[in-house]
Amino acid sequence: MKASPSPDERQAVVAAVRDWVDRAVVPTAAALEDADEFPTALTSDMRELGLFGLTIPEEHGGLGLGLTTYALVQIEIARGWMSLAGILNTHFMAAWMIKTFGTAEQRVRYLPRMAAGEVRAAYSMTEPDAGSDVQAIRTRANRDADGWSITGQKMWTTNGLRAGLVMLLAKTDPDAVPRHRGMSAFILEKEPEVSRLPGLEISPPLRKLGYKGIESTELVFDGFRAPADAVLGGEAGIGCGFKQFMAGIELGRVNIAARATGVATAAFEAAIRYAQQRETFGQPIAQHQAIQLKLADMATKIEASRLLMLNAARKKDSGERTDLEAGMAKLFATESAHEVVMDAMRIHGGYGYSKDFPIERLYRDTPLMLLGEGTSEIQRLLIARRLLERFALKNGD
Repeated sequence: MKASPSPDERQAVVAAVRDWVDRAVVPTAAALEDADEFPTALTSDMRELGLFGLTIPEEHGGLGLGLTTYALVQIEIARGWMSLAGILNTHFMAAWMIKTFGTAEQRVRYLPRMAAGEVRAAYSMTEPDAGSDVQAIRTRANRDADGWSITGQKMWTTNGLRAGLVMLLAKTDPDAVPRHRGMSAFILEKEPEVSRLPGLEISPPLRKLGYKGIESTELVFDGFRAPADAVLGGEAGIGCGFKQFMAGIELGRVNIAARATGVATAAFEAAIRYAQQRETFGQPIAQHQAIQLKLADMATKIEASRLLMLNAARKKDSGERTDLEAGMAKLFATESAHEVVMDAMRIHGGYGYSKDFPIERLYRDTPLMLLGEGTSEIQRLLIARRLLERFALKNGD
């Protein structure tokens, strides 16, 4: 992977995506979101732009770029429509896991098709009784002479219907101590856009406040068959699924921070434009000190979010441990996005509550990012735990 592409190369990629977002996404996002319609044409554009292979190594047909470039691209996509960023993200996380933990045969089998966008991936970990407490999952994978039989229930699987691959976390040894050692990651192949398969039923898309146009589904496994080599990493990967998924979540937190930065940017740009057009008491409201103070705070929060996110991404690209930095970036960027969008709504006044302006859509999209990849409360606990490890007192202190 080109963890450090040249500034010109990175700038060219981000500029191309920004141009496409302004030209194709911004004019169509509101109508697609309002209809809760999957963006087929925009997804095809993403495939043509090579975005599904952005971080996949060049030897497997991808662009081989790093997390930093990917995160900057996600800011631009989320600025246009946050749901598009979700279509890309689960695919990105699955591809990274296969590249990082997969066998040579798994990399050759899946990555070229994923890079070309011929097959897209979903990421399935959450269960009805296991959200933040991942080790409490109940989905079981039982081994027999012909492979694996999987039974259980997964919730909130983004791209669950349309994906051709599902990265699944399941228990392979329920008696393992500690619990995480009894979990394995599976690469499951399925027919896209088919809701009933032998041993698998996919629910209709769950109804949501925001994040529309992209399906979030329930996956119900009842003896779903997977071949013996479906375990990520092969035989050596059995029992390693928890750590593999947590590594993927670390990337996901950087991604959520990028998406939150993009949504906040869209809200700020709409607000500062409106503030210069709307007049009260004989002058644009941008000339009122109260509005200026809000704009200053909004821009500062966005810049801080961007810098925290880039710091985490660059450390991950360099191979460093980044759970602390990713957690901080995710926490700050998502909370800031919620605040920025709320201030943008206040600046718009009653128009901010209208579907004729983008703010109400942005307002409905921000809560998801406060919850996804670990709630803000979970982020604070993880951050504190890591800080206590880093600043642990030594004997004699």
